[in-house]
Amino acid sequence: MTIFPALRATLRPTLRPLSAALFALALAAPAAAESGGPGIGSIEIGPRPFYLVGEMKDGALKEQLAQCKGPFTAKNFSIAHRGAPLQFPEHTREGYIAAARMGAGVIECDVAFTKDRELVCRHAQCDLHTTTDILARPELAAKCSEGFQPADPTTGRKASAKCCTSDLTLAEFKSLRPKMDGFNPRGVTAQEYMDGTPSWRTDLYVNRATLVSHKEYIDLVKSLGLKFTPELKTPEVAMPFEGSYSQEHYAQQMIDEYKAAGIDPRDVYAQSFRLDDVLYWLKAEPAFGAQAVYLDGRDEENKGFDNMKPESWQPSMQELADKGVKILAPPLWMLVTHKDGRIVPSAYAEAAKKAGLGLIAWSLERSGPLNTGGGYYYQSVKPVIDRDGDMLALLDVLGRDIGVIGVFSDWPATTTFYANCMKLN
Repeated sequence: MTIFPALRATLRPTLRPLSAALFALALAAPAAAESGGPGIGSIEIGPRPFYLVGEMKDGALKEQLAQCKGPFTAKNFSIAHRGAPLQFPEHTREGYIAAARMGAGVIECDVAFTKDRELVCRHAQCDLHTTTDILARPELAAKCSEGFQPADPTTGRKASAKCCTSDLTLAEFKSLRPKMDGFNPRGVTAQEYMDGTPSWRTDLYVNRATLVSHKEYIDLVKSLGLKFTPELKTPEVAMPFEGSYSQEHYAQQMIDEYKAAGIDPRDVYAQSFRLDDVLYWLKAEPAFGAQAVYLDGRDEENKGFDNMKPESWQPSMQELADKGVKILAPPLWMLVTHKDGRIVPSAYAEAAKKAGLGLIAWSLERSGPLNTGGGYYYQSVKPVIDRDGDMLALLDVLGRDIGVIGVFSDWPATTTFYANCMKLN
């Protein structure tokens, strides 16, 4: 959703939107996903969720989760954010498969376009310099929008580069090798710049990771029997691209690839930070628009945004609902605040529920350890968190007190574990 490190979820009960009950039915995992999907087998969540339970503050929730032993099944509440990028390079085949094995019922592909107007899975249109080896490939690095500039300690200038999917053809993009998202701003060589994996991630699975096109992602997730959540990334180049490829062409092309693959629109949760994209799908592709997701980035667009002050939300929750929006997806922190030492729902969350909007939250386990405050995603509850186990306390407020539809996670085993323990979809 937003880029590292400060990176970046119910329905209106009227005739137009789905009722809450119908929406819950639409989210029910298909039979293939419940058993792990074809080729996946049983769901394996590994030790991390139990580690987090051990790190929780003592109390009833900790005791309840400690008694949860499985077996575990895939859950649509568990949404794979870019795959499983806590340990696997994001938006790679290997990361998607890891997420499916951890029980994610919904897999995300952030969609960007190449120079030859093919769609690929990449978090941002211009992130190839931090997520691939492009700067180590002179013939491709030469095509970057902005070439590598080394850090200059004497002036304080930080190292930089800007390499976009739209700088390369699909074939050139597919020739790149992915790496963990990160960079070293003090790098004086391209290699030093690329060596920036955060200490709480790992490079263990980088060497054999594989980039994918949007069509390849569709084929993979279809074969796994899971659901799709593609995000149409906001272009970082002028549109229409090269004079003829408009935003509407781009938005339509993404949907057309699901139609060509024979995907049921009820299995697709198209996302965008641009409200106009959501409104376009509602008008041009109503079967897909019915569960399109408006990603709320208004905290970055409007510095006066406050999750406790409705007057700072433009448009309002009711205005969004009146436009036909049915699902709203803000960052974790917007949905919560703290009171009497506890995490509680925010005014933003309560207003969204009152307007009948479905909620999806992003992104759990995107930040580093919580003993330092958790960073961007936990900013509204920083005074009441001091350990990684607090992720589960937050997840419980999202799941039970607010009733979110699902939660994006960089390590879907955690959300799978919680959803199974609480018997969520």
